[in-house]
Amino acid sequence: MTATAFTLVMVPPLSPETRAWPDRLGKSVPGITVLCPEDPAAVHAALARADAAYGTLTPELLGAARRLRWLQAAQAGPPPGFYHADLVRHPAQVTNMRDTYTDHVAAHTLALVLALARQLPRYVREQAAGNWAPDWSDGAVVPLAEARALVVGTGAVGAEVGRLLAAFGTHVEGVDPRVTEAPGFAGVLPPSHLDRALGRADVVILTVPHTPSTEGLMDADRLAAMKQGACLVNVGRGPTVRLDDLVAALDSGRLRGAALDVLEREPLPPEHPLWRHPAALITPHVAGAGPHAAERRFEVLAQNARRFADGRPLINVVDKSQWF
Repeated sequence: MTATAFTLVMVPPLSPETRAWPDRLGKSVPGITVLCPEDPAAVHAALARADAAYGTLTPELLGAARRLRWLQAAQAGPPPGFYHADLVRHPAQVTNMRDTYTDHVAAHTLALVLALARQLPRYVREQAAGNWAPDWSDGAVVPLAEARALVVGTGAVGAEVGRLLAAFGTHVEGVDPRVTEAPGFAGVLPPSHLDRALGRADVVILTVPHTPSTEGLMDADRLAAMKQGACLVNVGRGPTVRLDDLVAALDSGRLRGAALDVLEREPLPPEHPLWRHPAALITPHVAGAGPHAAERRFEVLAQNARRFADGRPLINVVDKSQWF
């Protein structure tokens, strides 16, 4: 099959890891021309020639890209505003970077679950205060072999989290609009079953992206629907959990604990009560940290560029109306 020549624009600003990508793409993708404009006029001129682009296109920039047929997002879950109305209506396909750090996020998620199950946030605070304060009460730990977990979002990350939890003997259920089964899961339910499933779980783990249907997913009503003394873990996107409602649920004792790698406001303001809450564990959006992430992201871009040149279906295609 003969590759079709096409032009891809790397939309600024480029991160340090991506600055070597244009040369690598030129060597590995037949027929590609990669443009890396920097000033606004050059960006508009380049986009006027673009068949494809990498990065974020505002409505103004999208309007300049009259030939655009493919846009590669730089993240698995781009920031709010990426999927604006003009982009959703545009005929160009959008692809994302999902499944480039599944192993890292799943390992981080298990660390958060184990920390809550074994009261590590409390013990870390006692250590900082120099207090020897063991808790041998019956409710001191959540025995994972006897626990039920609900994974909300059973894509690549959620499926791996469920598989790892099942190895501890945990009864794992999932909720997902597309996936119907996954290894290690007792079952995967449609979103219409979420409210009932929340009341059965000792640990609720959110891996869902930020979409129109998941924004504010865990509000006061849904937190109240959770099992008394359950734990909440969020490694998906911050806007899915209303922080004021979560603080109230922790203050009341409704929830045993919460571990959050993503938050409704990032960075979380220093004065926010979650920083000092005895039942909360916060990590600063680092679940995806780990080796090989940049190389994996380049491979997604390169593979899609080769597919685009050959006229083959792209990978990681997004339903733009749902943002994932």
